[in-house]
Amino acid sequence: MQVIDTVAEWRKALDAERSGGRTVGLVPTMGALHEGHAALVDRAAAECDVVGVTVFVNPLQFGEGEDLASYPRSLEADVELAASHGATYVFAPPAAEMYPGGRIETVVRVPELAARWDGQSRPGHFDGVATVVTKLFAQAGPGRAYFGEKDYQQLCIVRRLAADLDLPIEVVGCPTMREADGLALSSRNAYLTPGERAIAPRLFTALARGADVLAAGGEPAEARLAMIAAADGLDVIYAEPVDPRSLEPLETALAPGGCARLLIAARLGRTRLIDNLGVTR
Repeated sequence: MQVIDTVAEWRKALDAERSGGRTVGLVPTMGALHEGHAALVDRAAAECDVVGVTVFVNPLQFGEGEDLASYPRSLEADVELAASHGATYVFAPPAAEMYPGGRIETVVRVPELAARWDGQSRPGHFDGVATVVTKLFAQAGPGRAYFGEKDYQQLCIVRRLAADLDLPIEVVGCPTMREADGLALSSRNAYLTPGERAIAPRLFTALARGADVLAAGGEPAEARLAMIAAADGLDVIYAEPVDPRSLEPLETALAPGGCARLLIAARLGRTRLIDNLGVTR
């Protein structure tokens, strides 16, 4: 396992691997790694010869009043977890390496996919995500990049930017990892108090209730109401059945064989939680 903190050394290492005929898998993260990240590294290690995990808390995707300063950071533990699951490299650059001079003028936007949901409730967030992911892809070079489906809107945006910009990266979506009670694994779960942790699984319960409605042929409005009712105790930001490709709100009941994605976000104390679930009728 090698830890690298400069773009030049990172490029040199991965270019050398490809020159030797080895395929490269990339797992971009903001650190505070957990078993959900471990599953991404496992998948990358199973499908690629070399795995590089990036650990960078990207300031561009945090809005005013969000948790940039308090976001959990644990590089030593992150390196240990990545190594134990088959990573070859960890790229952990300081902010000054990613954004020399402390700023960046070029911004990558995917406006249609970013307009709603987290994009509406967190203005500028997905511009920051798209910009840093484009930089990470350019720095790493050809290969595969592994993202969890928990951040489903992010996954859709990353797939679109890679396709639209002809980047030599195959974006691979991986299933959401959950606790036994259904709560999606997230670095921000560490913020939950014991009492809040007991309430948090209602987010997944809400998704399951909405999925039951749609799978039975119910209207999107019924599914939305079922989700909100099941999320009792959570401050729901949005709860919506959407088209799984465009992320536009679903307007009619699913036809037999039709599919949708249920998206939900809520606040619980000081913690912002998101989750999603696919459904097929």
